Amino acid sequence: MSISPRRINKLVAECLAIEAENAKEAKSLAYMARAMVLATLPHSKPTEHVFQRTNGDFTLTMTGNPKFGLPYGSLPRLILAWMTREAKVKNSPVLHLGKSFSAFLKTLNLTKSGGVRGDATRLREQMLKLFSTHISCVYQNNKLGVCKADHFSLTRSFDLWWKPIKNDQCYLSQTSTITLAKDFFEELVKRPVPVDFRVLQALRRSPLQIDLYVWLTYRFSYLKKQTLIPWNILVQQFGSDYAHNAQGLRDFKKQFLKSLRIVSAIYHEANVEIQDEGLVLKPSRSHIKSRHKKGEM
Repeated sequence: MSISPRRINKLVAECLAIEAENAKEAKSLAYMARAMVLATLPHSKPTEHVFQRTNGDFTLTMTGNPKFGLPYGSLPRLILAWMTREAKVKNSPVLHLGKSFSAFLKTLNLTKSGGVRGDATRLREQMLKLFSTHISCVYQNNKLGVCKADHFSLTRSFDLWWKPIKNDQCYLSQTSTITLAKDFFEELVKRPVPVDFRVLQALRRSPLQIDLYVWLTYRFSYLKKQTLIPWNILVQQFGSDYAHNAQGLRDFKKQFLKSLRIVSAIYHEANVEIQDEGLVLKPSRSHIKSRHKKGEM
């Protein structure tokens, strides 16, 4: 569970830079869709076209387009944060990427490298996956005898004009737009979860670290009393990629604790305690000040 000194030093430097100027002043205030905080995207490439995450009574089901597959990893999370920020700030479901894909890559702090593993190629692939995915959110509480569901796609339409050049790089050759689906746009505008985009970029090597940071920021925005989150609940929410057995839970806990140490290096005001039963959250200052008063899950 060791973390390299170089990695820690880099995080400390980024933490100091973030603390020196708050997100709004640094123009790095971004948002995430609440549904994507309660139950998150896949961390690694799914083997099927259907994926589920569960958080208590809430279940998120993603169905991918067989042509593109399901989105996974850190890049869709960065794209979602950018999309939500643009929709919230401009109050419009129509998002413009502009003519320069290089500029869009720079916005996400990515490079123009092409090739199979280059940022430009991977971002293009993940955008197509994300924009073609259908989502179902189900809240079911058998004790209360209630079941509610929302079904939506992230986008109603998109126009992405790619101009391949040498080394498999891709650039937008015409003005490219993304039109968000009405239900998703309304969710973003009414109930966004504020985050610091600089932190997402600093943690982009690990989708689990991004998810953990966003979740803690959200939970601490309304947490009023000490709360224990059992390991079996955490593994359902964050660890669907792990085997559903004792060894899978041990593997998850190892990676979760490693990620928690890294996230805490940036979000050091997060007051958490590790216990045998699970993770204890204690009322803490949210990493982003929010008007949010009440929360759930």
